[in-house]
Amino acid sequence: MIRIAAVADVHFGPDSRGTLREHFQAATDHADVLLVAGDLTRHGLADEAAVFAEEVAGIDVPVVVVLGNHDYHSDQERDIRTAMEGAGATVLEGEATTIEVNGDRVGIAGTKGFGGGFVGACASDFGEPEMKGFVQTTKAYAARLTEVLKSLDADWRVALLHYSPVEETLAGERLEIYPFLGSYLLAEAIDSAGADLVFHGHAHGGREKGATAAGVPVRNVAQPVIRRPYGIYCLGSDDC
Repeated sequence: MIRIAAVADVHFGPDSRGTLREHFQAATDHADVLLVAGDLTRHGLADEAAVFAEEVAGIDVPVVVVLGNHDYHSDQERDIRTAMEGAGATVLEGEATTIEVNGDRVGIAGTKGFGGGFVGACASDFGEPEMKGFVQTTKAYAARLTEVLKSLDADWRVALLHYSPVEETLAGERLEIYPFLGSYLLAEAIDSAGADLVFHGHAHGGREKGATAAGVPVRNVAQPVIRRPYGIYCLGSDDC
């Protein structure tokens, strides 16, 4: 059994110092890896990321992170990545990493993803350059996710996103903003390449559990949704 602690949308600022450190240290008793599905910061500032980096530095399980839309807001995403890597975390953007847990190889494919909507109510790359650019950005993220998932040589494969791949975990959000919360293209990538579990955040008003069309479990771990410092999720067991 592989135990995963996961959270998203912690939105750290200078006044957040120390609020999660104790919880993350305690997670080492309950989990084999900590995943953070984006929006580490409030305004995408490297100083905010440095505060969050202190929370995860030195904990006794691997920490794997993707960035979210907030983390890109101030064009300091490279500095945010540097801060997290300096704390020992692995940051993924169209990349993958593999860790060994109890003799099993767990592969994690990570990307922020992007919006665009879902079947029957999605944007298309037709018309103005701005609309084409919006949809082509999502297509590029989805294509890269397919590639990195397929590249994994692992017993278990996990997709770590910020934007949602399915509508199901958005239930509770206003329908009008679904196109800005995720894209079905991400789910198509997951189902095409294969995965065992998917995590995302971003949808603060959504719900925790969903699945892709092929039945891959999807978990929205935005902190306002799970309402705890992190959730525990298992591969190879239904016990958590």
